[in-house]
Amino acid sequence: MVRRIHNNRLCFAAELLCTARGYWLGVFPRVAAEIRHRRALAARIPDPTLRRLALLALDRKGANLEGAAAFATLAPARQRPPVVRALVSCQAMCDYLDVLCEQSGPDPVANGQALHEALLDAVGAPGESGADYYRHHSHRLDGGYLRALAQSIRAAIAPLPARAAVADSMVRAAERIAGYQALNHGDAHGSYQPFESWARREGGPFPDLRWWEAGAGAGSTLALHVLIGVAGDAGIHRRDARAIDAAYFPWIGALHSLLDSLVDRGEDRAMGMRGLIDCYLSPSEAAVRMRTIAREALRRARLLPQGSRHALILAAMTSFYLCDMRSSSARLPSAVIPLVLEEMGSLATPNMAMLRVRRSLRGGTAPDDPPLLLPAGDHAERMSV
Repeated sequence: MVRRIHNNRLCFAAELLCTARGYWLGVFPRVAAEIRHRRALAARIPDPTLRRLALLALDRKGANLEGAAAFATLAPARQRPPVVRALVSCQAMCDYLDVLCEQSGPDPVANGQALHEALLDAVGAPGESGADYYRHHSHRLDGGYLRALAQSIRAAIAPLPARAAVADSMVRAAERIAGYQALNHGDAHGSYQPFESWARREGGPFPDLRWWEAGAGAGSTLALHVLIGVAGDAGIHRRDARAIDAAYFPWIGALHSLLDSLVDRGEDRAMGMRGLIDCYLSPSEAAVRMRTIAREALRRARLLPQGSRHALILAAMTSFYLCDMRSSSARLPSAVIPLVLEEMGSLATPNMAMLRVRRSLRGGTAPDDPPLLLPAGDHAERMSV
């Protein structure tokens, strides 16, 4: 038994080193160049409001772009350049669409659906739909920025060896994100009942989940990111893509979105917003439920092809959020953190240690950089009231 534990720890350490090296040496240098390119495109948007929102999305959520690129470590080294390009463009699009959907309008649902046709065009069948993504938005002249992001994603994933194997699963993941964002801000009458009804339908196959937990999993970008990452692996087949999607939706995605909602809880309340985390009746209920979700998320991650690498990415994402809340004295984070950390076990230890070092070097502020790997996005964090 002792020898088995020792061997498991050695395997984990080797995988951790390999994954971290792959990210920092083979992925991260390309991310900076991709971000600079997206910022240059955003700066040329003719409409001043859309230009401001595009730059805001890039600046406010810059860590998301680096985080999304962590999934490029799932691809062989020679396939990583196009995978990084697709991941950065995809996260940039999701963050921009998120900001656009937050703007008030006469029909938020129609606006969200139209805007997210860009995401569906990006990961769907080759070729452009020609749709006017801004047809329900008050500002329209983006100089082709949104269409350029879609083209960048489409061109980057088209030649990847497992593109056909992951195609259907990518479309389903994009449809879930689109549904979440279209309903997340209420309908034309200010009602959020359509969001709850949609989340209940999405959670139908998962009776063990509450409706908002299923909604959290559906709104997360992680499933789409991981599918783009594994599209670079010629050994991935359709059954693998379905298994990956089933692990990330709803379980891993739900943990991601709920942790993000927990981090943003104070800011959301100050703005009169309600996050998904507020659907729980008490801190103890939230903690127990999130521990259950974390346990299932980790179990399913380990069962996937390259399971140890998926588990490492999950632990890195979880550690990033938990470390950001570690100093909080509020009841809800204080209840959640120890139970979720307990489920992550030794996987979280090196990530938490690295984050504490980074935080101390930054003078005690929350880290802008992730630990050994990066968390991927906060796309599905808010549900307005």
